[in-house]
Amino acid sequence: MTQSHSDDIRFRVLRILQERPDLSQRELAAELGASLGSVNYILRALTEKGQVKVRNFRASNNKLRYLYVLTPRGIAEKSRLTRGFLRRKIAEYEQLREEIEAIQSQIDEDEAFPGDETGAQMDSGQTGDTELGGHHDRLGPREHKADKYEL
Repeated sequence: MTQSHSDDIRFRVLRILQERPDLSQRELAAELGASLGSVNYILRALTEKGQVKVRNFRASNNKLRYLYVLTPRGIAEKSRLTRGFLRRKIAEYEQLREEIEAIQSQIDEDEAFPGDETGAQMDSGQTGDTELGGHHDRLGPREHKADKYEL
């Protein structure tokens, strides 16, 4: 597991617990999409670092449950992790935005010069036959799966 991935998980745990400290480990695991064991491990580590304090309370069904409260150290760590999380997500966003712009430009170019693909092949001296392992495919150009979907 990379450091940024580990930081993202701890950030999400701290953020969720700050909003809903009465969640059970099972509920927290479900919300995170993580295993119960990994949530237990993370909570123990946060507790040992003094970032989360565990308190007992009685639930409405008179069952003893735990309350996971962020300590001042935990709030400071959450702030640090939030900055790193935002920095990584903004970088990801910028990369995606650049890729989307490049793809959109390619689509715009393709639409600006629409042409009959088989006509372009004929003009260049090519035929619709495709050689595959010494055999000729006489069916002509094949439709690509992506051609079925309109963007």
